[in-house]
Amino acid sequence: MNLLTKIPLSKSKNPIDYSSQLLLLGSCFSENIGAKLAYYKFQGLQNPFGILFHPLAIEKLIQKSIHQELITEKDVFSENGQWHSFDAHSCLSNPSKKIVITDLNAAVENTSAQLKKASHIIITLGTAWVYRNTSCNQVVANCHKVPQSNFTKELLSVDEVEKSLNRTIALVHSVNPAVQFIFTVSPVRHLKDGFVENQRSKAHLISAIHNVLAENKISYFPSYELMMDELRDYRFYAKDMIHPNELAIDYIWEKFVEVWISQSAYITMEKVQKIQTGLLHRPFNEKSEQHQKFLFKLNELKSEIQKEFSHIRF
Repeated sequence: MNLLTKIPLSKSKNPIDYSSQLLLLGSCFSENIGAKLAYYKFQGLQNPFGILFHPLAIEKLIQKSIHQELITEKDVFSENGQWHSFDAHSCLSNPSKKIVITDLNAAVENTSAQLKKASHIIITLGTAWVYRNTSCNQVVANCHKVPQSNFTKELLSVDEVEKSLNRTIALVHSVNPAVQFIFTVSPVRHLKDGFVENQRSKAHLISAIHNVLAENKISYFPSYELMMDELRDYRFYAKDMIHPNELAIDYIWEKFVEVWISQSAYITMEKVQKIQTGLLHRPFNEKSEQHQKFLFKLNELKSEIQKEFSHIRF
């Protein structure tokens, strides 16, 4: 008896291995996949401007980075004792204006460098709903708890999302024509927008991505569909009933590995996991002969991996 509707998946012809350079951008689900890639010591840069939920925010970040547009005092503002940028997540906010500007410019520089050498760019879109700052008529990446009376809320049309994605792809191709794009839609439900509104938003994102797929050599990974169809049960959600829980993240990660990670990397991943698990081990007696042998074997395995992949550090 088959109790699941399985989504058919096939191995990518351009998979990720330990020589790949990755750039992950987008919603909070990109943080989940990014954490897994970082755990297994793949090379890359993840959300240098913090979590970005919609395509216009990602496009603006890439535009600033490619053109290396410096962040200045006019690009930040003070609210609730912190300095913020409407183009970045609150994780970059700071009580010091100078530190915020320095950190934002470092993010621009790091993103610019990674865009030029990236072999794969993974973009996770979260929503097609955006907030427009009425004072400057600009769509923001984050409202930073500024009163909602300062914004209007808009749903990007399929055409608007599609045009933004095409502009993003063209911008990146101007400095890195060989890069592999992987688009996915976050399985996180934005229920604050409303149940129907969330579905409309996801539908616009999915439709736009598939319109772009037809025109460009890019790929789509079905994170949203895996959550909605294969994991069709609230036991796969966190307590908020909105975010995927650890079990769901692990499941989707396994599917991502199946499609996007080169089989040649599997052995190294197993070794990395063995080391990561070993580093968490807490002995009853640190000075025992048994524990010293354990540490010796662990260091041997670390040296073996680092000899093959010099970028890996524990």
